[in-house]
Amino acid sequence: MSGFFASGHAVDLILVIMAIEAVVLLMTRRMMPWALLLVFGPGVCILLAARAALVGADWGWISLALAASFPLHLLDLRRRLSR
Repeated sequence: MSGFFASGHAVDLILVIMAIEAVVLLMTRRMMPWALLLVFGPGVCILLAARAALVGADWGWISLALAASFPLHLLDLRRRLSR
């Protein structure tokens, strides 16, 4: 089981589940793709950072993924609060 996490496959599984959830939301709730990007984007970026850390990637890739999550989160907050 530790190999499953150390290889990053646990994060891959979570990302696949999130992708399935996004498709279901697109089909059932008729969400716009840009809205889904703002909803799922920060979480995906943080998961990619976690995967990079688990597999021993360079710190630059980890920080890039973390940094990308913040503006997406702010845009999502702005979208939600403006309603």
